[in-house]
Amino acid sequence: MEHPHENHETPPSFWRSRFAIGYLVIGAVAAYYLLTEHLAHVVGVLPYLILLACPLMHIFMHGGHGHGSHGHQHSQNKNDKNGSPS
Repeated sequence: MEHPHENHETPPSFWRSRFAIGYLVIGAVAAYYLLTEHLAHVVGVLPYLILLACPLMHIFMHGGHGHGSHGHQHSQNKNDKNGSPS
């Protein structure tokens, strides 16, 4: 039995394409001009950006607090109630 989809290569990642390199260069140039020409405006907004970073870090970084090991803890608690796990 032959499977026609086995020999297909995965498409290249976006970050390894020409477009991504171009976007990174344009972003770096824009950041340079923003910082050199509008430094007073950037420094004025900096406290608000720090306050905005706090809730964003809570949203995106609280995933690593052991949420994936609920089943493992449950089996340990079950073994503790029944005695030794032998």
